[in-house]
Amino acid sequence: MITTERDIEAIEAVPIEERNLAGSTYEMLARGAAIDPDATALQFFLQGSMYEHSVTWTYREFLDTITRTANLFHELGVRSDDVVSMILPNLPEGFFTILGAEAAGIVNPINPLLEPAAMADIMNAAATKVLVTPAPFPNVPIWDRVATIIDAVPTLESIVQVDLASYLPPEQRQAISRMRSEAPGISLPVIDYAEALRAQPADRLVGGRVIHPDDIASMFHTGGTTGTPKLALHTHANEVADTWQSAEILDIVPDTVMLCGLPLYHVNGVTVTGLIPWSKGASTVLAAAEGYRDADLLPNFWKVVEHYRVNFFSGVPTVYAGLLRVPVADHDISSLQFAICGAAPMPVEVFRTFEERTGLRILEGYGLTEGTCVSSVNPAGGERRIGSIGFRIPYQEMKIVVLDDEDRYVRCCLTGEVGVVIIRGPNVMPGYKNDEHNRTAWVDTGDGGGPWFNTGDLGRQDADGYFWLAGRKKELIIRGGHNIDPKLIEGPLHRHPAVALAAAVGRPDRRVGEIPVAYVQLKPGAQATSDELLKFAREHVGERAAVPKEIRIVDCIPLTAVGKIFKPELAQREIADEFRNVVAGIDGVRSVEVIARSDARYGVVAEISVTCVTGSDPDEVRNTIAAALGHYTIRYRIKVSSTHEDRR
Repeated sequence: MITTERDIEAIEAVPIEERNLAGSTYEMLARGAAIDPDATALQFFLQGSMYEHSVTWTYREFLDTITRTANLFHELGVRSDDVVSMILPNLPEGFFTILGAEAAGIVNPINPLLEPAAMADIMNAAATKVLVTPAPFPNVPIWDRVATIIDAVPTLESIVQVDLASYLPPEQRQAISRMRSEAPGISLPVIDYAEALRAQPADRLVGGRVIHPDDIASMFHTGGTTGTPKLALHTHANEVADTWQSAEILDIVPDTVMLCGLPLYHVNGVTVTGLIPWSKGASTVLAAAEGYRDADLLPNFWKVVEHYRVNFFSGVPTVYAGLLRVPVADHDISSLQFAICGAAPMPVEVFRTFEERTGLRILEGYGLTEGTCVSSVNPAGGERRIGSIGFRIPYQEMKIVVLDDEDRYVRCCLTGEVGVVIIRGPNVMPGYKNDEHNRTAWVDTGDGGGPWFNTGDLGRQDADGYFWLAGRKKELIIRGGHNIDPKLIEGPLHRHPAVALAAAVGRPDRRVGEIPVAYVQLKPGAQATSDELLKFAREHVGERAAVPKEIRIVDCIPLTAVGKIFKPELAQREIADEFRNVVAGIDGVRSVEVIARSDARYGVVAEISVTCVTGSDPDEVRNTIAAALGHYTIRYRIKVSSTHEDRR
């Protein structure tokens, strides 16, 4: 069990080449299934309100279905370099598609909430040959949206449809059949997944493919959807290594039950609650087709934990904040060992309150698509440091460096010094599909060990080896654990005839971490209102989550000395405004001033000066402010009346 950085170094004393890792994800799953073929591999319930009604696959059935799926794709012409794209809700067929496509060729999971044009852009960038998507189903508009872009993807040869109705009682399926008869037809062959699967053998891969560790297994979309979509290439070796490395630090064993509520188009859902448990013969509960977005899942969450005896689950801060509104009551959640949070920073107040109310320990970590998934995590068996992202995983190097303005290596940082986080190791991708995206992605430190991936995140490492994030050099907005590239907002806004400059930044939000807002500078003499620009954004931004909540028209967007938009100033405006609004609404506060400043250690710190209402207790006011601001991840200092105290 890993408790300190020395334990990681002890593991690394044995070269990873001697660890006998599987040569492919298919082989890794076969090894996991061989531990106990009759053990439960996967359970699934369609909706949070139906959590007691699940479908179960043993490991024997699970591996058989993956094999059949791979053989179906082979029959459809998929070979090692061909791509199967997937646009599905969270269904077992999603896991079967991902793992079967990797055995036959390459998988490309796509966010089903994207606008159709953005989906088409990703499939064209991937050169998709086969698409897996749902058949028409009430209140699931995926098929209607996909059908509009079929002709826009010239490499696409066939479509495999998954029937959600198969998880419903027979009497509910008839109405769905009538609805499908009215669905628009398309020009490509459409294959029913369940029916086609029955014709495939389950005892072997019919193509006889020999999968090599360096073969590409997946293409995960990352970043924005403007320009050429950025597709991170994962080899089989990457996925096998990250699975093994993460399982070591999380201490997963065959009896472990993991709950999956994160989307399967994201590496966290696939790796942490899929590949990791299945590599160890453990079990996964796939919770609802909409995952955590299901309106009935969080209200029934503790019932789900009790019913399935869940040991681990992975969530984003919004999930934990939502669960704070659901009393544990008399539900038996004693099976829970840890909860994992790594998609976005966890507010300290949410962290502490959640642990106090549930008795459950949270493991904060850090990962990115380019590192397959997990890059660091607090140790399950050692000290957890709140706010830290823990230790690096074994065999992955991770350090903090100083880069120049062209992202070239200058030197390594001292202990506690803030710099850019870079990573290198067997889990780090070989690159993006489009070489244009690789030009600024890598850092050469001159150590002879090969290039490092530049995460773009700012961080520091303490004397005990724990890593801490200190903001982002890259400009991604993280909303509920979902990365939003500002260019996804700025590109469409720049097409508006009245807009001269547009800059999107994240505004702190206690519920989802950050929400996008946009600043706009109009062309000389042009006229436009914020409402008009918001309407334009809703119509042209390719992802609903990226549509800005506010558009602020300003006389002049701040620029650097060389004429680049200076976004830190805009982000600091939003921090100051949000904190000012929160503090001003607290009883006992007469007036408040907030200034957000750059900070060498923490990235940004908000300086808050408060004058109390006469007769108010300054200490009580300070404590109330601290509790309110504890739901944010930004550091702050409070000065109440004449008392100055550092918080956080």
